[in-house]
Amino acid sequence: MLEGLIHNEDCLETMGRMSDASIDLTVTSPPYDNMRTYNGYSFDFESVAKELFRVTKDGGVVVWVVGDATIKGSETGTSFRQALFFMETGFNLHDTMIWEKAGRLPTQDRYYSIFEYVFVFSKGKPKAMNFICDLKNVTPITTGQKDSTINKGKHKSGAGTFTRKEFSRRTNIWRIPNPGNKSGHPAVFPEKLAYDHIITWSNEADLVYDPFMGSGTTAVAAVKGNRKWIGSEISREYKDSATLRISQIEKGLF
Repeated sequence: MLEGLIHNEDCLETMGRMSDASIDLTVTSPPYDNMRTYNGYSFDFESVAKELFRVTKDGGVVVWVVGDATIKGSETGTSFRQALFFMETGFNLHDTMIWEKAGRLPTQDRYYSIFEYVFVFSKGKPKAMNFICDLKNVTPITTGQKDSTINKGKHKSGAGTFTRKEFSRRTNIWRIPNPGNKSGHPAVFPEKLAYDHIITWSNEADLVYDPFMGSGTTAVAAVKGNRKWIGSEISREYKDSATLRISQIEKGLF
């Protein structure tokens, strides 16, 4: 399987040529409901989920960014059904995260919509958990008795002290603005969203896959994070545009 390439085909064809347990991390935002149109293409979700389980290494992770359309007054719930199916294939639902878009989608009969789900599925326990610590503590760099939770809820006097760092691990709600769309792709997701997940759930030189490469964001983030990458994109138009974007990053032009 050639790395560093976007394969212009259905992702099932690409994964069909992959060996079992060959991918460290998948980061993707697939088409969902009728909210996104990809030049008229659609995909077989259940087959994709099964293949992702097969090609993911033990300890590997799939990051699945998805939302729901509202049809006839009701949200579809597609996101939840997909999450449950991933679990049926054998994945653990390691975390249910929220991408807060730092914008809002106007609605007339409900509160403004500002987020998408980010499901983090793992094949067993994730082998890489490089948590980002950028949540500023209210009272940083203080010293006191050890947190009682260290002793399973039992506070022990004289058990020692701890130093609270200036920053703690962030929460699982990430507020990241929508990117500007200069690629012509209908659903560009933020490079920062892809990058932060890549550095969290993989290590340098790991192989990152995106079965719906779109504008190339996952590959760009992988390059910047010193990871190897591979992608699938069924639309020739989007594949060509993404390939140009990625080559410019690899050449250091941006």
